[in-house]
Amino acid sequence: MALSAASDGPIPDTWQNIVRPLLLRPSSDNALLIWTHVRAHVIAPVVDAAVVLCMVMSFMLLLEAMFMSAVSLYVVLFRRTPEKRYKWEAMGGDAEKGGSDYPLVLVQIPMYNEKEVYHLSIRAACALTWPPDRIIIQILDDSTDPLVKNLVKVECEEWAKKGINIKYEVRSNRKGYKAGALKKGMEHHYAQQCDFVAIFDADFQPDSDFLLKTIPFLVHNPEIALVQTRWDFVNYSASMMTRIQKMSLDYHFKVEQESGSTTFSFFGFNGTAGVWRISAINEAGGWQDRTTVEDMDLAVRATLKGWKFLYVGDIRVKSELPSTLKAYRNQQHRWTCGAVYLFRKMGWDIVINKEVSLLKKIHVLYSFFFVRRVIAPIVTFYFYCVVIPISVLIPEVDIPVWGLVYIPTTITILNAIRNPSSLHLMPFWILFENVMAMHRMKAAMVGLLGTSSVNQWVVTEKKGQLIRDKADLEVPLLEPAPTKCSERVYVLELGLAVFLILCATYNIIFGNNHYNVYIYFQAVAFTIVGFGFIGAPNPTS
Repeated sequence: MALSAASDGPIPDTWQNIVRPLLLRPSSDNALLIWTHVRAHVIAPVVDAAVVLCMVMSFMLLLEAMFMSAVSLYVVLFRRTPEKRYKWEAMGGDAEKGGSDYPLVLVQIPMYNEKEVYHLSIRAACALTWPPDRIIIQILDDSTDPLVKNLVKVECEEWAKKGINIKYEVRSNRKGYKAGALKKGMEHHYAQQCDFVAIFDADFQPDSDFLLKTIPFLVHNPEIALVQTRWDFVNYSASMMTRIQKMSLDYHFKVEQESGSTTFSFFGFNGTAGVWRISAINEAGGWQDRTTVEDMDLAVRATLKGWKFLYVGDIRVKSELPSTLKAYRNQQHRWTCGAVYLFRKMGWDIVINKEVSLLKKIHVLYSFFFVRRVIAPIVTFYFYCVVIPISVLIPEVDIPVWGLVYIPTTITILNAIRNPSSLHLMPFWILFENVMAMHRMKAAMVGLLGTSSVNQWVVTEKKGQLIRDKADLEVPLLEPAPTKCSERVYVLELGLAVFLILCATYNIIFGNNHYNVYIYFQAVAFTIVGFGFIGAPNPTS
């Protein structure tokens, strides 16, 4: 009876207004009408929600950038140098003769098959000005190549013959990678007698007065656990890719590290070119290998113990930027994935910590981790390379001009303020960073989900003299692509390029805005990277 009553009732509005008219139309018109209806009532709301989400994330990123830039400019304009905020006095006595006034310093240099650069860091470390009886150079060689291992050992023996207190240490395995090597190095009896430890990667070359400038901050300010210095780059002019890297890292040091040091005395240790108070390392639990960012891990644990960090931007240490796209991608994956995975592992520990203020915990959780490590890579790729191109296919979607133009323009200007010499490279920087954001977002997802590849460690390849010989040459806009097809073609980048070209072309034909200009430029950037026309060719090519 119920079924009969239903069949005798009024015809539903859906049938009258949608289905019946479709049946009376030609099939081509039906398909178009169905697509229009689905687009307006199904797809458009989803894209609108994505736009709203991107607007929220963009606004969060803008506020963070404005805050950090304001602090950074305050430091510059009011000359709030580290020497004004903390006590600094030159070490007494003669640095060559030594004396009890000088603390015992350990210099650690971890390395792994660093054939091209191993001698640079060893030479620079052995030339550091410090009393010979108050410094120990420790080379932590995890090399698996017998030739490289022998070269490093011979180099150490040569310096030992010159009277340098240098120790060559090897392990039976590479457990824990860099963190494992540093931890093992600290277990030696002579290391346990030291007060401070300076850490340099194999391609870093500190000036001879590095310790004379950094150690006094630690000696006269017992609350400071870490003094981090700025990186300088010997090969930044080798290619367009290295110039863009320099812009990003200069912003990181001038703005992110400076603002963190000034406001909360906290920032992420960069893993090299820094000096630690050994007692702070021990109190924080020592080196741990649970993530690929052992440096950041130690920094977070130390700050949760109440220790302060100091960034000194006037002290620069020469180093080398990744010169191949493969090396740069591996480095960015390790940094992004490791940081996000650390956020996942330590988030609750930060929340329940009792030794730091609520404001500092909010800074670490929200600003340091969530906005900079999670939000930044996601919104950069998702909004500018996915949502905007898709929106041209959905005319019902409207992106606010303040989110589409004003926010990214403001963030770009804030970056340009601290990189005035690279202003002409800003368009290239924007497009290339959007390409790299694809890999950073993928790495962030791996870190958030904690997949099996979360602790994958790939050492950043260095080219040493090979790239420095090229540094004085004119920088080409496009680099020659590698010869091997597997090294030349990057499928993800080329796939995104095709998608962007299709969206831009559709926008020209059917659209009522000019998004196609930006989308075409971004497609060109993906194409250039996709065919390997950026960075130096891989050494194997």
